[in-house]
Amino acid sequence: MIEIRHKDTGEVLEAIDADSLAGADLRDMRLNGADLREADLSGANLELSDLIEADLSGARLTGAILLGAHLNRAKLIAADLTRARLGSENPSRAAVLSGADLTKAVLENVDLRNAEVRQANLQGAVLNGADMRGTDFHGSNLCHVTARKALFIKANLRETNLCGADLRDCHLNDANLVKASMHGADLSSSHSGGFTVINLANLEGADLHGANLRNVSAQDTNLRNANLTDVDLTDAVLGGAILRRADVTNANFQGVELASVTMEFANFSKSRNAVIPPYKKNLR
Repeated sequence: MIEIRHKDTGEVLEAIDADSLAGADLRDMRLNGADLREADLSGANLELSDLIEADLSGARLTGAILLGAHLNRAKLIAADLTRARLGSENPSRAAVLSGADLTKAVLENVDLRNAEVRQANLQGAVLNGADMRGTDFHGSNLCHVTARKALFIKANLRETNLCGADLRDCHLNDANLVKASMHGADLSSSHSGGFTVINLANLEGADLHGANLRNVSAQDTNLRNANLTDVDLTDAVLGGAILRRADVTNANFQGVELASVTMEFANFSKSRNAVIPPYKKNLR
């Protein structure tokens, strides 16, 4: 028999008739504030369970099912959620992790589709190969995350902190990155000939100071009023992109075709290696 107790009061929240929580059926349980630190919940089914403000720091949740679970303000510091299922094509079935602390958590190959992860802390988390299509990260801290080959297609990353993030070979197609802080982020590729995709993404007002965008595919991307100071855009594909009023001071445009780029009122006189078509007007 395993007793799951409240982290503060010691009250027994649930008694599980098992020798281990690994693979346990914990569906639809009321575990708000539960003390599950370092617990082995690998393969456990926590679908629709309430884990609001629970402490799962260091817990092992590899392959766990958390569809529809409520993890608002839960502590998942250094937890292992590799291959865990929290997302769904149907947003009503996805997990809620708003306000959760996922500092240094491992979320490799996790399914977070359409999950609500607003105002959460994912600083230093590992998200390689994660499926985050449609995930709502509005206002979250993703500083220094490692998210190689992750899917952020149509994700809401508005006003997130992605400083120093490793986003190599990611797909951020149609993502909302308005006013995101991405200074020092790496959106290049980890292998020769590869590239990160941000086609149709909205980066209006985003801070990309010092970011690496070598070979990036940014077709029809909105970079209006973005800070592109010291950005490396070598061989980037910017067809149809909007750079109106962008700060491109010391940005490197080596090998970039600017014919179809909207450039009005951007300070291209301070950029590097930009070959500006003679018909472009209203440049600064």
